[in-house]
Amino acid sequence: MRSQLAQAPNTDLEWEVEAVLAWHDEDPRAAITTLLLDCQHLRHQLALTTGASSVGFTRGWTPTYERPE
Repeated sequence: MRSQLAQAPNTDLEWEVEAVLAWHDEDPRAAITTLLLDCQHLRHQLALTTGASSVGFTRGWTPTYERPE
């Protein structure tokens, strides 16, 4: 993951990482826990939305649960 961050051209991402760590008093385990809980919540919301949306409503688009490489 560190290599992905180092290769990321977006300085906003670096700033966000620093902001997350600062929010959690520089505790990386607390930051990771919060981010994983956020991912879990968003996956649940995506599953609910997927079940409530028809293919016609989304014009054939279907969501993916994994981020493309």
